[in-house]
Amino acid sequence: MSGELKAIVTGGGSGIGLAAARALAARGMKVACLDLVPPGEPFIGITCDVTDDAGVRGAVAEAAERLGGIDVLVNNAGVGAQGTVEDNPDSEWHQVFDVNVVGMVRVARAALPYLRKSQHASIVNTCSIAATAGLPQRALYSATKGAVQSLTLAMAADHIREGIRVNCVNPGTADTPWVGRLLDAADDPEAERAALNARQPMGRLVNAEEVAAAIAYLAGPEAGATTGTALAVDGGMQGLRLRPSH
Repeated sequence: MSGELKAIVTGGGSGIGLAAARALAARGMKVACLDLVPPGEPFIGITCDVTDDAGVRGAVAEAAERLGGIDVLVNNAGVGAQGTVEDNPDSEWHQVFDVNVVGMVRVARAALPYLRKSQHASIVNTCSIAATAGLPQRALYSATKGAVQSLTLAMAADHIREGIRVNCVNPGTADTPWVGRLLDAADDPEAERAALNARQPMGRLVNAEEVAAAIAYLAGPEAGATTGTALAVDGGMQGLRLRPSH
């Protein structure tokens, strides 16, 4: 059945989004990637800014037409932010929430009429360890991801009787282009990478393919009894409390 499924991935041009698109395609799904700079073949690439409601509606409609329907939505588009509550101006708070939270709302809202027609409808939101663990210098980003986790639960409750499952993945610090840019901007990139590695009990960053595998599982019919769930892919960061190795 998975070979018949059609999926949309937002933020599908790079990082976790592109890895998720590849994972879904490997399971036989037909995939449309929506992004500011979408990828090409083998995906259907559609230019989309998730902060533009009219643009989102048009992109989702185009994706549905070219795919022949929508069974799966991976709500992955997002941006990062650094700082304490003192550091980010109001304009940045509004902008990051507009992308990370309201952007998911816009895409889901546009996709719901198509998902309601599917026999295997699924939404997977990309959340973060920042939703459940207090991380330094991430006040704004963490606030958006906390909202995403709560939004996931609310959506799961709202749409369960329509046959639409809604879950999220909570990656730890992942080795993505955004994290790479943060490391490049650090005073000592190697020391910063070592610190990020050490923060996760497995002693390394999560990779995009590991997060994508979790997304693909939640998206597919194998997870047909799973909804309202946050699946941590964080090297043990959320649940484990290890004693110092020395």
